[in-house]
Amino acid sequence: MTMTAVVNYANQEHCVELRECDLPEIGDDDVLLEVSNVGVCGSDLHQWTAHHSWPVNYPVILGHEFGGVLARVGKSVDGWSEGDRVVSETAAIIDPNNPMTRRGRYNLDPSRKGFGYGVDGAMTKFVRVPSRTLHRVPDELVFEEACLVEPCCVAYNAAVGNSRIEPGDRIVVMGPGTIGILCAAIARLCGADVAVVGLAGDKTRLEIAEQYGCTAIVEDASDWAKQRDGLGCDGVIDAAGASPALRTALDLVRPEGWITKVGWGPKPLGFSLDPLVQKNVTLQGSFSHHWSIWERVIGLLASGSLDVRPIIGGVWPLEQWHDAFESMHGGKIVKAVLKP
Repeated sequence: MTMTAVVNYANQEHCVELRECDLPEIGDDDVLLEVSNVGVCGSDLHQWTAHHSWPVNYPVILGHEFGGVLARVGKSVDGWSEGDRVVSETAAIIDPNNPMTRRGRYNLDPSRKGFGYGVDGAMTKFVRVPSRTLHRVPDELVFEEACLVEPCCVAYNAAVGNSRIEPGDRIVVMGPGTIGILCAAIARLCGADVAVVGLAGDKTRLEIAEQYGCTAIVEDASDWAKQRDGLGCDGVIDAAGASPALRTALDLVRPEGWITKVGWGPKPLGFSLDPLVQKNVTLQGSFSHHWSIWERVIGLLASGSLDVRPIIGGVWPLEQWHDAFESMHGGKIVKAVLKP
């Protein structure tokens, strides 16, 4: 039996195409997940344009934001049954003996490999998933929204796990993409006053940020950041990734403030970090997520406390993946969702 899949087959621009692939074989500790919906991530676009900065195991099926129903369960799998509604974490391969894994921070295991670049992902009908990565999806949470648990977890880890937001803080989020807007939404849940900063071409995305109660700013956020006492904002979340965003963050943040960098950017800095020292600013990286974050985020989505519907720009059949990619890449929408 074969299935249609969106495959990234080489480290060159636009080397992504639909291919017929074999149905995955599962091991004793795996499940076969029938994909209901899969989100398109910025990292999928980066691999499509060959602007990524991580190793890719070519050819590979794209897609790591997904949910669906269990179609088959390995013989050693406990607690899961065919028909269960689930979402999956991204850590497809980890070293159980790595010190970070043993601490429960397997997202920071250097040998970790994820869906969509290290192993085959979910832009197809069926995907092999280790049972340890599964989380149950409540019936009230539809899969078009549940498939976006993963980017919500990235944002939660950045805004809650790796930042120190307090109610009343003034926070600037650089970059109105999926992660930036979700970071802003979660910062609002924490009681912060939030500004989301983008470029002139980000008009649609900035309007969506406003739906989450944020202030939308084009390019220069200096006045907003210094509005309270002239010293700057309490913290900056850099979800843009490009080096100039970090330089701007250093200008905007107040002395003894913090910057959390969650956006990726392969280019070197090219500027001095002396303001980081002079202002006594904390610079914190934030990568991925782990089990407890997933459980919390699923609860937030199921209760309606966190609503991803404003960022979903449409649902495309798998065969129209290129239209979905182009819509995101061109800035027409924040998030595209595919339905195999």
